[in-house]
Amino acid sequence: MTTRTQSTASRPLLGVNIDHVATLRQARGVAYPDPVEAALLCEKAGADGITLHLREDRRHIQDADVYRMRPLLTTRMNLEMATTQEMLSIALEVKPQWVCLVPEKREELTTEGGLDVAAQVDGLKHYVASLQQNGTKVSLFIDPEPIQIDAAIACGADAIELHTGQYSEATLTSEPSTQKELLRIQQATAYALAANNKLIVNAGHGLTRDNVGPIAAIDGIYELNIGHALIADSIFMGLESAVKAMKQAIEAGHK
Repeated sequence: MTTRTQSTASRPLLGVNIDHVATLRQARGVAYPDPVEAALLCEKAGADGITLHLREDRRHIQDADVYRMRPLLTTRMNLEMATTQEMLSIALEVKPQWVCLVPEKREELTTEGGLDVAAQVDGLKHYVASLQQNGTKVSLFIDPEPIQIDAAIACGADAIELHTGQYSEATLTSEPSTQKELLRIQQATAYALAANNKLIVNAGHGLTRDNVGPIAAIDGIYELNIGHALIADSIFMGLESAVKAMKQAIEAGHK
């Protein structure tokens, strides 16, 4: 995700989110399974990057995980975080290659929607600039809407990550709903790249081996960040096999 060099002939990259390895660890309050070890296994299996979300409530990933993981990764770290001063201080110290700014609600089970960038452009400009001046590229996790894309560009973001949650939920209900949500993501991707052809467009949330294909087929999508479904697959097939299977699903969808 360092530069936007993907051609239409290459598959989207796979960023593996390892949060739920830490979820399992925190369920018992023990030292295993280790998300750092999981991240290294994912890289060995072919992951193009590692994503982890340091939440304000520390429900899964802990500060120590972030600090231990950063120097060990051979791909890159994509640190998801809320736009707080505490998180900014951590990111400035850790210096991940990428930060993805996301909204947070303490009562939510998972991130429920995109960051409302349009409502806070001025504040986010300074936040984004602080990270960039420290050598970290910045992505904004947003809903696939033109108003949010325009705001992300105005903030100077290096990338956007389109929220695929509604698409993923639609795949469990009806074909018309699925096609409607898929079209939203297709149109948002085209809109973003027409507005700024240097902007990196990623996507993620709720993607599985069963539903990733149509998203992987969208021209202009650079990277897909996938966690929960991949970690769930790993229970039955092992972590390395789960990474490889997801890459195969992405490749099959892109063809």
